[in-house]
This record gives sequence, C-alpha cells and structure tokens, in this order.
Amino acid sequence: MWTNTLQPRFSETDALGHVNNTVLPVWFEESRTPIFKLFCPGMAVDDWHLIIAKIDVDFLAEIYYGKAVEIRTYMKKVGNSSMVVGHEAWQEGQMVAKGNAILVHFDHKGKSSKPIPDDIRNILEQHLVTTE
Repeated sequence: MWTNTLQPRFSETDALGHVNNTVLPVWFEESRTPIFKLFCPGMAVDDWHLIIAKIDVDFLAEIYYGKAVEIRTYMKKVGNSSMVVGHEAWQEGQMVAKGNAILVHFDHKGKSSKPIPDDIRNILEQHLVTTE
C-alpha cells in the first residue's frame, strides 16, 4: 500500500463548506504517482504507456479544509494488461471516500493493450490488498 498525506486547500472547498466532489479524482490520480513511476520512471509524456479505462468514487462523509487527508492507494487486481487500483481517503480516523481506477498498459502506436512487464507486475503484486 502506498500512502500520501494531503492538506486540503481552501480553493478546493465549495459553497457548502467542504471539499468539492470534483477534488477526489484529482487527489486519487496524484496518489497513483508511484504506479506511474514504475511504468515511466522519467514521467515523460512521450514514454507514457498507461491509460485510464474507468474511475469511480464513493463519497462517505464530508471532507473539511484545515484537516489533513491520508490517501491510501493499493492494488485490488493485476491482470495481463490492466489493473484495478483501489483508493481510500481518510480524515481524522474516518474513511471519507473510496474509489477505484482501472488502468490499462497501452501501446499508443498500435492502439491496443499490451502485457504488463513481469518486473513491474511483481512490484504491483506486493501491493495487493483484499478489501471486501
């Protein structure tokens, strides 16, 4: 599991006084950076081989400005060419949101998925977590 602690910014709050629902997918994306670096250590766009096939977010409670949020990121499934990444957002000991992202290892020239390399697969599998 990878963890990332974020400080909600005032600009991320909305008129209702809590962090806006559009912020969580951005936080979850930022928290996938360790996965991105496995596939593309230099983070160069011309060497990028991951695409996102699906994201979902379940909002469980309000998230407030001024209180740190811990994002927990882990692998739920590692397939041949795709993976399911799980995310949880925690604030003050409470899970406030959770979500999933399906990423596909992709060949942009051939416009098709390609197998995840074994060395990367081995690292991803070290972060498998069963949550159900």
